[in-house]
Amino acid sequence: MEKPSFIMEKVHNLIAGATGGEKIGFIDTSKESLYSNIQSSLLEHQYKTHFLTKVFGSPYRGCYFLAITIFSLGIIRDYFYTEALAEQPFYPPLYHPYVGIALLAIGNTLVLTSMYALGVTGTYLGDYFGILMDEKVEGFPFNVTGAPMYWGSACSFLGTALYKGKAAGVILTVQVVFMYLIALQFEDPFTAEIYAKRDRERAAKGTDSKKKA
Repeated sequence: MEKPSFIMEKVHNLIAGATGGEKIGFIDTSKESLYSNIQSSLLEHQYKTHFLTKVFGSPYRGCYFLAITIFSLGIIRDYFYTEALAEQPFYPPLYHPYVGIALLAIGNTLVLTSMYALGVTGTYLGDYFGILMDEKVEGFPFNVTGAPMYWGSACSFLGTALYKGKAAGVILTVQVVFMYLIALQFEDPFTAEIYAKRDRERAAKGTDSKKKA
């Protein structure tokens, strides 16, 4: 019996997750939720124990290691996504190449401009290493969306699906968006607390300085 293709296994597992059916496959390594859960757990552990900082001897080296890891996983994910779509049948109603190109342009613009605005440590979660930005970035693209990296990536996934006319790509994009929404429910409050703690510590130091004066 022929093994189900990578993309059909993902579609089957997505439906199984919604209906309570049994999923197939040993482990779905391209699944966005897997990377999100691993990343969230890793970052929380780093923030509480500073284990990457200790391993690499510097918060900056630890952050750069994490940046390389996340960037590499992203390349692998995109490669498998593209290869998986290549195996799928062409679906004419979803073939909209110009819309796809526009979404790809928007997605890449959001991702690249957010990386430029944040820098390496800002993009790759330096706040979990104690590397905090002086002020909140409020210019483009953060004045358009609060999570340009996530939504830019989602636009690129959907753009690729429409450019190629692949129904499976649209389904996977919906899954990606769902996982991003879940990730933001955890990441945003945790990051906000990191900066709130920094502000409280600054305020406390300011009060102590006034008392000594």
